[in-house]
Amino acid sequence: MTTTAAAPSRTAPRRGLRADPLADPVFAEKYRAMLARDARFDGQFITGVHSTGIYCRPSCPAAPPKPTNVTFYRTAAAAHEAGLRACKRCLPDAVPGSPEWDLDDDLAARAMRLIADGVVEREGVPGLARRLGYTPRHLTRVLTAELGAGPLALARAHRAQTARALLTSTSMRVSDVAFAAGFGSIRQFNDTVRAVYERSPLELRASARARRGRLAGTAPATAPVPSSADGAADAAEPGPDGAGVVRLRLPARPPFDAAGVFAWLATRALDGVEVAAPDRYERTLALPTGPSLVRLASVEDGAALDVEAHLASLADLAPLVARVRRLFDLDADAEAIDAALAADPVLAPAVAATPGIRMPGSLDPHELVVRALVGQQVSVAAARTALTRLAADLGDRVELGGRTRTLFPDASAIAEHGAEVLRGPAARIRAIVDVCGRLASGDLVVAPERERGELRADLLAVPGIGPWTAGYLAMRVTREPDELLVSDLALRNGAARLGLPSDAKTLASRGAAWAPWRSYASMHLWRAAASALST
Repeated sequence: MTTTAAAPSRTAPRRGLRADPLADPVFAEKYRAMLARDARFDGQFITGVHSTGIYCRPSCPAAPPKPTNVTFYRTAAAAHEAGLRACKRCLPDAVPGSPEWDLDDDLAARAMRLIADGVVEREGVPGLARRLGYTPRHLTRVLTAELGAGPLALARAHRAQTARALLTSTSMRVSDVAFAAGFGSIRQFNDTVRAVYERSPLELRASARARRGRLAGTAPATAPVPSSADGAADAAEPGPDGAGVVRLRLPARPPFDAAGVFAWLATRALDGVEVAAPDRYERTLALPTGPSLVRLASVEDGAALDVEAHLASLADLAPLVARVRRLFDLDADAEAIDAALAADPVLAPAVAATPGIRMPGSLDPHELVVRALVGQQVSVAAARTALTRLAADLGDRVELGGRTRTLFPDASAIAEHGAEVLRGPAARIRAIVDVCGRLASGDLVVAPERERGELRADLLAVPGIGPWTAGYLAMRVTREPDELLVSDLALRNGAARLGLPSDAKTLASRGAAWAPWRSYASMHLWRAAASALST
């Protein structure tokens, strides 16, 4: 039984017209997971209980409802649209997100990536539809059919979930929570929270404090206590114009190899832009309203990631959280991936040694394009040196976190001045400058919402971009789960170290059995190659 959620197996119940829902194998599979209170399915589907008017996570400890009273939904927004409210006992929003939105490449999945990034709040439904290449009417029709709710309802549910996490686990002012979650007004914020959670924002905060006090065996707390289950740890120091320092704890789907992602980032960290260590990472980043500084740290007692963000505006919180979740691949269905890859007896020891391996994503797709182009056919160390020089020469200086820091240069700066500072073969420099010009003008769009086949075709049409670069960018920008870059020498060296074929054609044939998780198999092979170099 896989843990990837399927579409809703039936519509809301109608009295007098009830067939046995367990006759539907999809419904029966989910109902068994609910009866087992299997936490692996939390976030992958929603259990709607129409007899009580609530929706729950699959692992809710409450007495299981009768099958005839249950509808399973793909999204909380669909449950909201059906008139259900969130369960106060299991907190169905306080879980990692669905791995479907990274795994799938259909319109619904790509729309969900943009909604999580706050595009509806910044550009409205017309902007969301324009990015996806459809009319607002067609997009609304598809999302309603596939997910049970249109883009406005999906964005509203996302705002409500963000608000709940901030209210229940931070000391932020309620007004700041409203705007950090993406609401356009305090009234809209209050109405949405009441509709979804059947409590006012202040009542939601007070009940969370009382709950933590009961769990700790003490009187209700007077100040927030960090809680990884709620997805947020602390927030404070709001500054002028909505700016501030926000501290969050983001849950991951276990098992979670955070150390592997930190090591990946440390190997490629650029002086002046990034600071990396075995259990933490910080860097500057351009967000929609301005420059920011983000600090990430591992959590010893659970599958989670601590985030400290210095923001130009609290409106940048939602896009930052979405990008950090992609960077650390927090929503990956790690147990399903490990089980599939461990079926290969040669790969199994690597999987057992590193359970929950993650495929690093990207905080800035345009920056990743430049990194990939500079890194073609050179070592990681050589690419790091060249990119550090590029950032020092062309990156903007900003005051963040009490000192002057460097932002990685944007595509327009590299297009205009890259030829003056880049070193290496002239053809490669021309390719980098040309690609950056296309990115800056919008002629080439590299973004998480791109359809993978179309993005690959667009990339391969650009002189200087080959199959390795196109595949690598598909992996890290669009979260392609099934890419095996057999042309990569380091990957083949890692395969040989594990006892797998090192010939590209033979390795590709052997790797067919790892589908649809060949990108994660690639991470195991790269890990093996890196360990060989360090011994």
